[in-house]
Amino acid sequence: MIGVQEYVINGLLIVVVLLALILRGIGCKPSSGMTKKQKGMLWRITASALILLLLQLAGKALFDPLGEAGRWVRLCCYLLDYAVIGYDILKKAWKGIRNGRVFDENFLMAVATLGAFVLAVYENGDYLEAIAVMLFYQIGEWFQSYAVGKSRRNISELMDIRPDYANIEREGRLERVDPDEVEIGTEIIVQPGEKVPIDGIVTEGSSTLNTAALTGESLPREVRAGDEIISGCVNMTGLLRIRTTREFGESTVSKILDLVENASSRKSRSEDFISRFARIYTPAVCYAALALAILPPLVLSLGMGRDPGWENWIYRALTFLVASCPCALVISIPLSFFAGIGGASKAGVLVKGSNYLETLSQTGLVVFDKTGTLTQGVFEVNGIHHNEMENARLVEYAALAESASSHPISKSLKKAYGKEPDRSRVSDIREISGNGVIAKVDGKEVAAGNDKLMDRLGVPYIPCHSVGTIIHMAIDGQYAGHIVISDIIKPEAKQALRALRTTGVHRTVMLTGDSKRVASQVAAELGIDEVYSELLPADKVEKVEELLNGKPAKARLAFVGDGINDAPVLRRADIGIAMGTMGSDAAIEAADVVLMDDDPMKIAKAIAISRKCLRIVYQNIVLAIGIKLLCLILVAIGLANMWLAVFADVGVMILAVLNAVRALFVKKL
Repeated sequence: MIGVQEYVINGLLIVVVLLALILRGIGCKPSSGMTKKQKGMLWRITASALILLLLQLAGKALFDPLGEAGRWVRLCCYLLDYAVIGYDILKKAWKGIRNGRVFDENFLMAVATLGAFVLAVYENGDYLEAIAVMLFYQIGEWFQSYAVGKSRRNISELMDIRPDYANIEREGRLERVDPDEVEIGTEIIVQPGEKVPIDGIVTEGSSTLNTAALTGESLPREVRAGDEIISGCVNMTGLLRIRTTREFGESTVSKILDLVENASSRKSRSEDFISRFARIYTPAVCYAALALAILPPLVLSLGMGRDPGWENWIYRALTFLVASCPCALVISIPLSFFAGIGGASKAGVLVKGSNYLETLSQTGLVVFDKTGTLTQGVFEVNGIHHNEMENARLVEYAALAESASSHPISKSLKKAYGKEPDRSRVSDIREISGNGVIAKVDGKEVAAGNDKLMDRLGVPYIPCHSVGTIIHMAIDGQYAGHIVISDIIKPEAKQALRALRTTGVHRTVMLTGDSKRVASQVAAELGIDEVYSELLPADKVEKVEELLNGKPAKARLAFVGDGINDAPVLRRADIGIAMGTMGSDAAIEAADVVLMDDDPMKIAKAIAISRKCLRIVYQNIVLAIGIKLLCLILVAIGLANMWLAVFADVGVMILAVLNAVRALFVKKL
């Protein structure tokens, strides 16, 4: 009479065979993503399950007619099946013993299953348990391997931005060369559909770029002659000629790949805890299992004069070893951080290590630089006041007068003018340091500058109440009005500040070297809690020191900046966040987190990703340790057999791995 347990096991074996065959069929497709090793493991699982099912269903009919010899033939058949499914575990366990690394999950499984086999031989019992335990363990290992591989492939696809070649035109023909061989100042050609291999400036052509691999955003970016272009983008439409401004090793794509590849080397406190825990836990449970096998029988026989029941206690000890396997904990925690870094990369946020991901999750105070971080860092004409002529005419005179200057203010005037100034219309240019410019334009004396220049020329002017740089204009000694030039707040900055509050950031601060008036207006418009202006780089570091000393103990301070002068502050903060596109090399190097598209909204997204990742890590720790301890207690007191132990171990491992993979997927804020 086949017992209920055997019915259940036989049913499970049928399900395993069918599932393995289905997965094997899927694995034959190129799009399956299965490795050769995973496909081979599926064959072994299928073969072992089939053999075990046949032995269970036809065993008596095959072996009973053989009498005493049937017992040994039966043992050989089951041993063959055990070898099919478990030889690699035995091999790894033996290697571990030889190399002095005895206590690992392979050792636990080898001792437990071989011990179960020995007990079955001694009792002339059932070998089903030993083989089924190994079979279901291998099934769990296969799912874990597939999940880890899948997450790695996802990250690899997201970061598949490494260019294979660069096009150089030689004697009228395009020649493909290794990007490492291209020197600074070389002109390269990027055709539609190709990746931009090296950072540079577009010298000819216009096109649309796909920056999704860099920034996580699908919105295309338009470029034309004169625009800067970063490597890793995909040229979608027109042919571009680009003059390189960096070597390949220093280009954006190389730095991104280096950051991602080295991220796993920087471990978090949670990962270090798990590593230390596993080193102590595994030998501890081995000694506990040995004590469970020896001490109770000795107490029963020597202390109480009762039957020691060696077989029962040895079986419990073996079951204890199976139940104690720490796979779920050791595998799922690093995988959770790995998936979290991958999910952040997909969203255009590069985190340099899991330790920074953990620190980022504790952010309670965010400190911002202003220019290039909350504002665009590009000065534009924002207003024209009290002018006696048309606005366009006043801007034209200002642009012509400033045509010889390379100052950012001059550039903004030229941009507002909308075309290249005709230098033939300009003569007698005099630049007065700290005041402005005086020049002859179309025979008229044009003065463009600040209050000091007007005072110097004795021209009465009208003060401006707008915030920004004020360019007063005088033509032939008569005041003609003034032009307001100011940095523009990023369109998404205000929304970014609101999003930060929804993630739990309780305080925002802005540090800037700009004037108090400008800084206060920007802070008021964005809703920033505190603002400190007219600061030198050293003053910013000092102010961050004050903020670090005054913040709550558990909260972490994040500083967001983009300029070379922000590098010391990025280093000093608990977590430094740099703008990757507009940011200086020094800022990116000093930062712990890099935002690839300079979008301040990504700050809140990065914090949200880190907190989701840490929630998953803590869920897996509680799940794995909690169920493991409960199972060990039930085994030790005899309320759980090896079946419960293996299902608890494999089941928890699969659940923890699937939970860890959730960190790859990022929701929109």
